[in-house]
Amino acid sequence: MSDQRRPTKAVIPAAGLGTRFLPATKAIPKELLPVVDIPAMEYIVAEAAGVGLTDVLVITARGKEAIADHFDRAPELEAALEKKGDADRLAALRRSAELADVHFVRQGAPRGLGHAILCADAFVGDEVFAVLLGDDLVDERDPLLQPMLDVQAEHGGCVVALMEVPRHSVSLYGCVAAEPTGTDGVVRVTDLVEKPAPEDAPSNLAIIGRYVLAPSIFDTLRQTEPGRGGEIQITDALRRQAMAGEPMHGVVFRGRRYDTGDKADYLKAVVRLACERPDLGPEFRQWLEDFVAGRA
Repeated sequence: MSDQRRPTKAVIPAAGLGTRFLPATKAIPKELLPVVDIPAMEYIVAEAAGVGLTDVLVITARGKEAIADHFDRAPELEAALEKKGDADRLAALRRSAELADVHFVRQGAPRGLGHAILCADAFVGDEVFAVLLGDDLVDERDPLLQPMLDVQAEHGGCVVALMEVPRHSVSLYGCVAAEPTGTDGVVRVTDLVEKPAPEDAPSNLAIIGRYVLAPSIFDTLRQTEPGRGGEIQITDALRRQAMAGEPMHGVVFRGRRYDTGDKADYLKAVVRLACERPDLGPEFRQWLEDFVAGRA
């Protein structure tokens, strides 16, 4: 679609209560829990900005003002670090405020992911945009969002990120029926089902937390009745579009991804990223080896 404007907007839903991480999330938004020393949300914004999506809308809820604070400047803290000559920490502090132009809107009531995305209608307008779920942390060395943008630019319509999961796990996800396109890792989506029973699932291709959506999704969401859990599901809206013949593709991701909304996966993300840090890795890996061997 050569006449299409290059997408610049991303939407990050962050209105959830974070109950799986209580009591840590009683006063701290789950999106700000650190993965080593960087909040999970900062990784997500950096991912968007890294592919040119530098106009970012975060969908929040009451009690999540700290997210806006994190992406704002902190003059007093910056001045203190400048006075100490701590250039490295000063650069890390400023990074969050300089990554992107970050805006905020409240969802108001927890009515589902589809409703959260609908809250971005005025922000997005008539542009193609990306949705990045804050619980899905994708390793920056494993491209996902850029290939999705490329597929959307070529075919139009909507693009979902997919991952092969064990059949017994499909009930945790939305999943798709798909057919090959002739391009490795790209499929044409023919149907979508939200959290099906394993025996009813059309495949083991699960939808993970990245979407590239055409602006027509807003009209479809407005026409989508509440589904599973009494919430407006983006999967149901996408199914309506697929059934109406709108272009729908999936990019199958085989890289490193962490569900930071799951305690075990959150810990795996912290450990892996800490091990790969040049300032922490050598000492931490040695300690891990000693711990596993019973020497620590």
